[in-house]
Amino acid sequence: MKLNKNTKQVDVCIVGSGAGAGPIAYELSKAGYSVIVLEKGGWFDEQDFFKDEQLTRKGAFKSNTKYERHILEEPTAKGEWLSYETGQFWGGNIVGGASNFMSGYFHRLKPEDFRLVSEFGKIAGANTVDWPISYEDLEPYYTKVEKIVGVSGKVVQHPNLEPRSTPDYPFAPTWEHPIANWFDKSCKNLGFNPLPMARGILSKPHNGRNSCEYSGYCGSYGCHSGAKASSRAALLNTAVATGNCKIIPYAKAYKINTNSKGNAQSVSYYDKTNQTINVQAKIIVVACYSIESSRLLLASQTKEHPQGIGNKYQQIGKNLHCCAGGTGHGIFDLNNFSQQQAKDLKVRGPFFNRALQDWYFINDKKTFAKRVKGGTLDFVFDPPSPTADANTLKREDGKLIWGTALKQKIKKHFTETRDFKYEVFCDWLTNDNCFVSLDTTNKDKWGSPVAKVKVGYHPHDLKVAQYLVDKGKQVMHEMGASQVWGNAFSSPTPNLIAGGLRFGKNPKTSALDADCRVHGTDNLFITDGSFMPNGGSITPTFTIYANSFRVADLIKDSIRSL
Repeated sequence: MKLNKNTKQVDVCIVGSGAGAGPIAYELSKAGYSVIVLEKGGWFDEQDFFKDEQLTRKGAFKSNTKYERHILEEPTAKGEWLSYETGQFWGGNIVGGASNFMSGYFHRLKPEDFRLVSEFGKIAGANTVDWPISYEDLEPYYTKVEKIVGVSGKVVQHPNLEPRSTPDYPFAPTWEHPIANWFDKSCKNLGFNPLPMARGILSKPHNGRNSCEYSGYCGSYGCHSGAKASSRAALLNTAVATGNCKIIPYAKAYKINTNSKGNAQSVSYYDKTNQTINVQAKIIVVACYSIESSRLLLASQTKEHPQGIGNKYQQIGKNLHCCAGGTGHGIFDLNNFSQQQAKDLKVRGPFFNRALQDWYFINDKKTFAKRVKGGTLDFVFDPPSPTADANTLKREDGKLIWGTALKQKIKKHFTETRDFKYEVFCDWLTNDNCFVSLDTTNKDKWGSPVAKVKVGYHPHDLKVAQYLVDKGKQVMHEMGASQVWGNAFSSPTPNLIAGGLRFGKNPKTSALDADCRVHGTDNLFITDGSFMPNGGSITPTFTIYANSFRVADLIKDSIRSL
């Protein structure tokens, strides 16, 4: 490509700036290579993340669906497909991506997660495969994330504890909620094994970042102290400080260009003024979230890749998976407990760092014919959201209430009860009806086809999820909740999407090789959650970070020969 004023030239160009991008920028810039990071959104920092329920939780840092959207196709109860526009998958279009707004649940995958078929066998209607790497290949990088990104917690012996090369986390657990012991006792009464949950949140200052402020505003809020292990706070700030990394905000990448050998040559993007700029690079890394990464490769139709880069065998966008599971609540009437217990329940700020993984593998022959993969229950108090809470109280038995009745209901909710929540995570089995394609009839504000996301699910997921939801309800009852409910869901979560560009050994059944390089190219890598054949029964951010550090080492080895 002939260079001109609208062409930049670097060693590495990264599209996206979230958990899959940060380790690449960090490692390559520290190694002395020139790096450009293209981020579609703006560049915000701790001073922008004030605790405004309406501003932060209502999408101030997300894409405006007036200008860009996804087309979602969901199955109906009648077996038909319902198609509609949605903006639910924009997890955070800012520097650092959705990692700015995560809750920071940092569980590792188990060794068995890497070999689901070998461990549990095939499931009819599912496209489950074993990973081309093992837990042992990734373990050193989990450890690296714990030290560099910053993970707080305490390792305890547990029936399903994964192997570790270090005895404990590098940072002590964050401040513990006073009812944690109450929870532990209730679980043990039921024969369950509660375990402290590691968090990607600093319990003490580290590398220029402050420790947690315990404001109570965490999940779906940006972190005011910098304690949360966002890609921006933990990695990109350091990368920029090397002088080798440049982050370009408001840069909408729309095509990857290839040379005569089919290798990635440059990325074309629109800048803030809608002018087209090209970044030419030896290595190009795509890490802009599973749906958008698939969309970018599909839209990059070149002479060498007429159906989209790497799409010779129609694997780009396939085997997408969401996070299957469910949620549950226990409502605790403070009048039913001792004065001290009621006081403890009212405490806001400290994290409730507890999880259950007793059924990460389910061996219940009464419910399932054989041993099956299960999941995780994470217990949590939601961030304070009085406006949203009050809004949910305005109806009773399907009818609007107002005046004294509404006032008394609101008063009781905020002064006499406490809502305690649990979240269930289990695998969303990959299948032929869950994938990303281009919708050529729908364009974003730049004129590019938007992504069409079809989200068919496997009924096995719901059965596993309901099994776990029921276990959570047992805990809530044992703790003394006056009202308990929970449900499994089949609709996709707005976050925690992965797959779409899974890695593997066979180009006919995978989009990437074991190094996360796009099949048919030498220098195009994918490092967000797209690479994952399955999500594990946990949130995927920790694993995305670990794999990105792994790929960064592989890129450092290969870039020397380019």
